Amino acid sequence: MDKNRVRGAVKEASGSIKEAAGKLTGNNRLKMKGAAEKVEGKILAKVGKAKDAIRHALR
Repeated sequence: MDKNRVRGAVKEASGSIKEAAGKLTGNNRLKMKGAAEKVEGKILAKVGKAKDAIRHALR
């Protein structure tokens, strides 16, 4: 498993927590920062998945 997949999952979870905290507290900046972090995590996870697929295809 590629390390980007793991980092992406952690970043996505962290972003979800920040987004939820921002919603609960009414802090729009924290909410938006969390949403952006979630998207970044999803992208990292997809990059890692693609790297894994390439490695698997080359074997």
